[in-house]
Amino acid sequence: EGATVLDPIAGFYEDPIATLDFASLYPSIMMAHNLCYTSLVPRAMVPTLSKEDYITAPTGDVFVKKSKCAGILPEILSELLGARKRAKKDLKAATDPMLKAVLDGRQLALKVSANSVYGFTGATVGKLPCLEISGSVTAFGRQMIDHTKSLVEQHYTVANGYEANATVVYGDTDSVMVNFKTKDLKRAMELGEEASELITKTFERPIQLEFEKVYFPFLLISKKRYAGLIWTNHEKYDKMDTKGIETVRRDNCLLVKNVVTTSLNKLLIERDVAGALEYIKAIISDLLLNKIDLSLLVVTKGLTQDAEAYANKSAHSELAMKMRKRDPVTAPNVGDRIPYVIIKAAKGAKGFEKSEDPIYALEHNLPIDAQHYLEHYLRKPLERIFEPVMKDVNQLFCGEHTRAISNPTPSAGGIMRFAKVTLKCFGCKAPITDSEKTLCKHCRGKEAELYLQTLEAANDLEQQFAALWTQCQRCQGSLSQDVLCTSRDCPIFYRRKKVQKDLDEADAKVRRFDW
Repeated sequence: EGATVLDPIAGFYEDPIATLDFASLYPSIMMAHNLCYTSLVPRAMVPTLSKEDYITAPTGDVFVKKSKCAGILPEILSELLGARKRAKKDLKAATDPMLKAVLDGRQLALKVSANSVYGFTGATVGKLPCLEISGSVTAFGRQMIDHTKSLVEQHYTVANGYEANATVVYGDTDSVMVNFKTKDLKRAMELGEEASELITKTFERPIQLEFEKVYFPFLLISKKRYAGLIWTNHEKYDKMDTKGIETVRRDNCLLVKNVVTTSLNKLLIERDVAGALEYIKAIISDLLLNKIDLSLLVVTKGLTQDAEAYANKSAHSELAMKMRKRDPVTAPNVGDRIPYVIIKAAKGAKGFEKSEDPIYALEHNLPIDAQHYLEHYLRKPLERIFEPVMKDVNQLFCGEHTRAISNPTPSAGGIMRFAKVTLKCFGCKAPITDSEKTLCKHCRGKEAELYLQTLEAANDLEQQFAALWTQCQRCQGSLSQDVLCTSRDCPIFYRRKKVQKDLDEADAKVRRFDW
């Protein structure tokens, strides 16, 4: 059985939430209770020992006390944690950036080494498994988290002279998050320090509960999912911290990352709930009106095996087979990451049937399935974030901002076989004959004005393309060579291709004016 995860009291907390962490929880448990191969007592031998000579773990396993027989693992852990403490002390005093990086790497390596001592006792395929030790460690950990929660909620009450009854809103493995129900950040930090000292006294040494930080404000979504501003001093926050929220996953499109990050900034840093809601509605409106840049809609996933070998059809594997039929030379291979966008397809088409190469979609003007992105990529992350904030999260997905423009699904069959593309007037968009070229007879009086507008649009696109081209040149380390980069993971690559295509079309429009 693993670590305890206390059921969260989900919500958007505008009170400071103090976080109490156990320092090196599993190593300190092994040291405090002398958990080792050498101290483990077989069940049959327990009656031969005096009760003062051993401890019984919550699992029922028995270990002799340190006073009777000091274990080898606790001694090793004591050395490792002592070395880490010295490295952290030196890190705090260091000023040279290189030395600080070395010392930080050292203390992290020592931390991993100490935690791996517990790890290999629970690895059944390892060289030194001992499930009695690993099971006892996690059982003690669960017991300590429950004990901490009970003690905090029993001690910090109005009856004991405090301003409110404290509540543990969440706990996970080695930490608990406490709402002391005070609006004063400094007071919350003082209570956190006091609570850590009070509870540490109830445990065997060297187990230590530390007050580490305060989250203020704090968005608690569910188990393993939360976000908040970290404060280690009451004057200024350190940074925004997110756990389990879609801000770093690279198999999501950039739109999701940008929207989630901006929403959290507005909620936590700017404290503007109304502004966050308006921002989300504007993004949804832009998405449904096809105003979102294609580079923000690209999803990438790795091809871990031959496309034909996938038991269940997926968007990236189906696209790999499609690209192989088009051009076997440039088609992706096993180990490659495949970028794709979701395009509109025939009614009832499955998701994996709608994936397309972004460059192919650009070149062939294939319409994006905006509704798919809203329902399958944006909806769930936004529901998770805004559910604790607003009464009815469905209001985000209905209303005037969800009106979509109609993009017909491309088709080469049926009546479309007889369709012919005709020229349109630059002024009123009415169909014109090939001989008229640019303007209908009603708009000829505005020819100079419309020409200048078309030329200005082409110039704007030239400037955009030049800026993107220069950015790519800087990335490759030369401002004098052609850009050869074809990185499909880079959003600039798709923006450059899109602007280049728009520029070609704008130049063609300018050339249609016959002076």
